[in-house]
Amino acid sequence: MKQFVHYMFLLFSVTLLAQEKDKNLPKGNRQFEEKNYAEAEVEYRKSQFKNPKAALSSYNLGNAIYRQNQPGEAKFSYSRAISEAKTKPERHKAFHNLGNTLMAEKNYQEAVEAYKNALRNNPSDDQTRYNYALAKQKLKESPPKNNKDDKDKNKDQDKNQNQKNQQDQKNQDKDKQDQKDQQNKPDESKKDQKENQNKEQPKPQPSGATKQRMESMLDALNNEEKKIQDRIKGKEVKGSPKRVEKDW
Repeated sequence: MKQFVHYMFLLFSVTLLAQEKDKNLPKGNRQFEEKNYAEAEVEYRKSQFKNPKAALSSYNLGNAIYRQNQPGEAKFSYSRAISEAKTKPERHKAFHNLGNTLMAEKNYQEAVEAYKNALRNNPSDDQTRYNYALAKQKLKESPPKNNKDDKDKNKDQDKNQNQKNQQDQKNQDKDKQDQKDQQNKPDESKKDQKENQNKEQPKPQPSGATKQRMESMLDALNNEEKKIQDRIKGKEVKGSPKRVEKDW
Protein backbone atom coordinates (compact mmCIF):
# COMPACT_ATOMS: atom_id res chain seq x y z
CA MET A 1 0.00 0.00 0.00
CA LYS A 2 2.83 2.35 0.88
CA GLN A 3 4.54 1.52 -2.41
CA PHE A 4 1.37 2.28 -4.36
CA VAL A 5 0.94 5.63 -2.65
CA HIS A 6 4.58 6.45 -3.31
CA TYR A 7 4.15 5.57 -6.97
CA MET A 8 1.05 7.74 -7.34
CA PHE A 9 2.86 10.61 -5.66
CA LEU A 10 5.74 10.36 -8.12
CA LEU A 11 3.36 10.22 -11.08
CA PHE A 12 1.46 13.27 -9.84
CA SER A 13 4.73 15.12 -9.28
CA VAL A 14 5.92 14.37 -12.78
CA THR A 15 2.60 15.61 -14.20
CA LEU A 16 2.79 18.83 -12.22
CA LEU A 17 6.40 19.30 -13.28
CA ALA A 18 5.45 18.87 -16.92
CA GLN A 19 2.64 21.37 -16.54
CA GLU A 20 4.98 23.83 -14.85
CA LYS A 21 7.51 23.45 -17.63
CA ASP A 22 4.91 24.20 -20.34
CA LYS A 23 2.78 27.08 -19.20
CA ASN A 24 2.74 28.56 -22.69
CA LEU A 25 0.41 25.96 -24.18
CA PRO A 26 -2.57 26.81 -21.93
CA LYS A 27 -1.81 30.53 -22.34
CA GLY A 28 -1.90 30.07 -26.08
CA ASN A 29 -5.23 28.26 -25.81
CA ARG A 30 -6.76 31.14 -23.87
CA GLN A 31 -5.53 33.66 -26.40
CA PHE A 32 -6.89 31.50 -29.22
CA GLU A 33 -10.34 31.32 -27.58
CA GLU A 34 -10.32 35.10 -27.31
CA LYS A 35 -9.40 35.26 -31.04
CA ASN A 36 -6.07 36.87 -30.28
CA TYR A 37 -4.39 34.65 -32.85
CA ALA A 38 -1.09 36.55 -33.07
CA GLU A 39 -0.63 36.33 -29.27
CA ALA A 40 -1.66 32.68 -29.35
CA GLU A 41 0.96 32.03 -32.04
CA VAL A 42 3.67 33.47 -29.80
CA GLU A 43 2.69 31.21 -26.89
CA TYR A 44 2.47 28.12 -29.10
CA ARG A 45 5.90 28.80 -30.54
CA LYS A 46 7.31 29.02 -27.01
CA SER A 47 5.59 25.76 -26.16
CA GLN A 48 6.94 24.14 -29.29
CA PHE A 49 10.44 25.30 -28.44
CA LYS A 50 10.22 23.79 -24.94
CA ASN A 51 8.62 20.56 -26.22
CA PRO A 52 9.95 19.89 -29.72
CA LYS A 53 8.25 16.47 -29.86
CA ALA A 54 4.82 17.64 -28.73
CA ALA A 55 2.34 17.20 -31.58
CA LEU A 56 -0.28 19.33 -29.84
CA SER A 57 1.93 22.43 -29.82
CA SER A 58 2.61 22.14 -33.56
CA TYR A 59 -1.04 21.44 -34.31
CA ASN A 60 -2.29 24.43 -32.30
CA LEU A 61 0.41 26.62 -33.81
CA GLY A 62 -0.84 25.66 -37.27
CA ASN A 63 -4.38 26.63 -36.27
CA ALA A 64 -3.26 30.05 -35.00
CA ILE A 65 -1.32 30.74 -38.19
CA TYR A 66 -4.18 29.52 -40.39
CA ARG A 67 -6.62 31.89 -38.67
CA GLN A 68 -4.28 34.73 -39.66
CA ASN A 69 -4.83 33.82 -43.33
CA GLN A 70 -1.41 32.24 -43.78
CA PRO A 71 -2.25 28.74 -45.09
CA GLY A 72 1.10 28.37 -46.81
CA GLU A 73 2.96 28.73 -43.52
CA ALA A 74 0.37 26.82 -41.48
CA LYS A 75 0.81 23.65 -43.53
CA PHE A 76 4.39 23.28 -42.29
CA SER A 77 3.16 23.21 -38.69
CA TYR A 78 0.51 20.61 -39.59
CA SER A 79 3.11 18.49 -41.38
CA ARG A 80 5.29 18.63 -38.29
CA ALA A 81 2.33 17.67 -36.10
CA ILE A 82 1.72 14.64 -38.37
CA SER A 83 5.31 13.48 -37.96
CA GLU A 84 5.10 13.96 -34.16
CA ALA A 85 1.62 12.44 -33.70
CA LYS A 86 1.44 9.21 -31.74
CA THR A 87 -2.29 8.45 -31.99
CA LYS A 88 -4.80 8.16 -34.82
CA PRO A 89 -6.97 11.04 -33.55
CA GLU A 90 -3.93 13.32 -33.58
CA ARG A 91 -3.00 12.26 -37.11
CA HIS A 92 -6.60 12.57 -38.27
CA LYS A 93 -6.91 16.19 -37.12
CA ALA A 94 -3.52 17.16 -38.51
CA PHE A 95 -4.20 15.60 -41.93
CA HIS A 96 -7.66 17.18 -42.05
CA ASN A 97 -6.35 20.69 -41.39
CA LEU A 98 -3.43 20.12 -43.77
CA GLY A 99 -6.02 19.40 -46.45
CA ASN A 100 -7.72 22.71 -45.62
CA THR A 101 -4.51 24.67 -46.20
CA LEU A 102 -3.95 22.90 -49.54
CA MET A 103 -7.51 23.69 -50.61
CA ALA A 104 -6.88 27.36 -49.80
CA GLU A 105 -3.84 27.23 -52.11
CA LYS A 106 -5.95 25.47 -54.80
CA ASN A 107 -3.59 22.52 -54.66
CA TYR A 108 -6.46 20.08 -55.07
CA GLN A 109 -4.37 17.05 -55.95
CA GLU A 110 -2.43 17.09 -52.67
CA ALA A 111 -5.57 18.12 -50.76
CA VAL A 112 -7.26 14.90 -51.94
CA GLU A 113 -4.36 12.86 -50.57
CA ALA A 114 -4.42 14.74 -47.24
CA TYR A 115 -8.14 14.13 -46.71
CA LYS A 116 -7.72 10.51 -47.76
CA ASN A 117 -5.06 10.03 -45.06
CA ALA A 118 -7.33 11.74 -42.54
CA LEU A 119 -10.11 9.27 -43.34
CA ARG A 120 -7.72 6.36 -42.92
CA ASN A 121 -7.22 7.49 -39.34
CA ASN A 122 -10.91 8.26 -38.74
CA PRO A 123 -13.27 6.84 -41.43
CA SER A 124 -16.39 8.02 -39.58
CA ASP A 125 -15.71 11.76 -39.74
CA ASP A 126 -18.40 13.26 -41.99
CA GLN A 127 -16.69 16.63 -42.31
CA THR A 128 -13.51 15.02 -43.63
CA ARG A 129 -15.54 12.89 -46.03
CA TYR A 130 -17.32 15.99 -47.34
CA ASN A 131 -14.03 17.86 -47.80
CA TYR A 132 -12.56 14.83 -49.55
CA ALA A 133 -15.44 14.74 -52.06
CA LEU A 134 -15.18 18.49 -52.61
CA ALA A 135 -11.44 18.26 -53.25
CA LYS A 136 -11.98 15.51 -55.84
CA GLN A 137 -14.61 17.60 -57.58
CA LYS A 138 -12.30 20.63 -57.69
CA LEU A 139 -9.50 18.45 -59.01
CA LYS A 140 -11.75 17.19 -61.78
CA GLU A 141 -12.75 20.73 -62.73
CA SER A 142 -9.19 22.06 -62.60
CA PRO A 143 -6.78 19.21 -63.37
CA PRO A 144 -3.07 19.92 -62.96
CA LYS A 145 -1.05 20.69 -66.04
CA ASN A 146 0.60 17.76 -67.73
CA ASN A 147 4.31 17.91 -67.04
CA LYS A 148 4.95 15.90 -70.19
CA ASP A 149 3.22 18.52 -72.34
CA ASP A 150 5.25 21.25 -70.67
CA LYS A 151 8.46 19.33 -71.30
CA ASP A 152 7.53 18.72 -74.95
CA LYS A 153 6.65 22.39 -75.35
CA ASN A 154 9.96 23.46 -73.84
CA LYS A 155 11.75 20.93 -76.02
CA ASP A 156 10.10 22.31 -79.17
CA GLN A 157 10.97 25.87 -78.12
CA ASP A 158 14.60 24.87 -77.57
CA LYS A 159 14.66 23.12 -80.96
CA ASN A 160 13.23 26.16 -82.75
CA GLN A 161 15.69 28.44 -80.98
CA ASN A 162 18.61 26.20 -81.99
CA GLN A 163 17.44 26.19 -85.62
CA LYS A 164 17.13 29.98 -85.54
CA ASN A 165 20.62 30.30 -84.09
CA GLN A 166 22.03 28.01 -86.78
CA GLN A 167 20.30 29.98 -89.54
CA ASP A 168 21.57 33.26 -88.10
CA GLN A 169 25.09 31.84 -88.02
CA LYS A 170 24.80 30.74 -91.67
CA ASN A 171 23.59 34.19 -92.68
CA GLN A 172 26.48 35.80 -90.83
CA ASP A 173 28.99 33.47 -92.52
CA LYS A 174 27.45 34.22 -95.92
CA ASP A 175 27.63 37.96 -95.33
CA LYS A 176 31.27 37.66 -94.34
CA GLN A 177 32.07 35.62 -97.46
CA ASP A 178 30.22 38.08 -99.72
CA GLN A 179 32.13 40.94 -98.16
CA LYS A 180 35.41 39.10 -98.67
CA ASP A 181 34.56 38.34 -102.31
CA GLN A 182 33.61 41.94 -102.88
CA GLN A 183 36.98 43.07 -101.57
CA ASN A 184 38.85 40.61 -103.81
CA LYS A 185 36.78 41.40 -106.91
CA PRO A 186 38.53 43.82 -109.31
CA ASP A 187 37.07 47.24 -109.58
CA GLU A 188 34.93 47.23 -112.77
CA SER A 189 34.98 50.99 -113.00
CA LYS A 190 38.76 51.00 -113.03
CA LYS A 191 38.77 48.27 -115.67
CA ASP A 192 36.34 50.16 -117.88
CA GLN A 193 38.34 53.35 -117.41
CA LYS A 194 41.50 51.57 -118.48
CA GLU A 195 39.81 50.15 -121.58
CA ASN A 196 38.47 53.57 -122.50
CA GLN A 197 41.91 55.04 -122.11
CA ASN A 198 43.30 52.38 -124.44
CA LYS A 199 40.60 53.16 -126.99
CA GLU A 200 41.13 56.89 -126.82
CA GLN A 201 44.88 56.70 -127.16
CA PRO A 202 45.99 57.78 -130.70
CA LYS A 203 47.69 55.23 -132.88
CA PRO A 204 51.44 55.46 -132.83
CA GLN A 205 52.85 57.70 -135.56
CA PRO A 206 55.58 56.35 -137.74
CA SER A 207 59.07 57.31 -136.91
CA GLY A 208 61.04 59.84 -138.93
CA ALA A 209 62.75 57.21 -141.13
CA THR A 210 59.52 55.44 -141.90
CA LYS A 211 57.79 58.71 -142.78
CA GLN A 212 60.56 59.62 -145.24
CA ARG A 213 60.31 56.21 -146.89
CA MET A 214 56.60 56.60 -147.33
CA GLU A 215 57.06 60.02 -148.90
CA SER A 216 59.60 58.57 -151.32
CA MET A 217 57.17 55.84 -152.30
CA LEU A 218 54.46 58.40 -152.86
CA ASP A 219 56.80 60.43 -155.11
CA ALA A 220 57.70 57.32 -157.09
CA LEU A 221 54.06 56.47 -157.57
CA ASN A 222 53.36 59.97 -158.71
CA ASN A 223 56.20 59.77 -161.25
CA GLU A 224 54.92 56.45 -162.56
CA GLU A 225 51.43 57.86 -162.85
CA LYS A 226 52.82 60.82 -164.78
CA LYS A 227 54.70 58.55 -167.18
CA ILE A 228 51.58 56.55 -167.83
CA GLN A 229 49.64 59.68 -168.57
CA ASP A 230 52.36 60.94 -170.94
CA ARG A 231 52.37 57.61 -172.75
CA ILE A 232 48.65 57.76 -173.11
CA LYS A 233 48.95 61.18 -174.61
CA GLY A 234 51.26 59.84 -177.29
CA LYS A 235 54.54 60.94 -175.97
CA GLU A 236 57.54 58.75 -176.80
CA VAL A 237 58.79 56.54 -174.06
CA LYS A 238 62.28 55.05 -174.29
CA GLY A 239 63.00 51.38 -173.70
CA SER A 240 60.78 48.35 -174.19
CA PRO A 241 57.71 47.91 -171.98
CA LYS A 242 57.95 45.44 -169.18
CA ARG A 243 55.33 42.85 -168.37
CA VAL A 244 54.03 43.31 -164.91
CA GLU A 245 52.75 40.24 -163.03
CA LYS A 246 49.91 40.74 -160.57
CA ASP A 247 50.43 39.52 -157.09
CA TRP A 248 47.78 37.13 -155.85
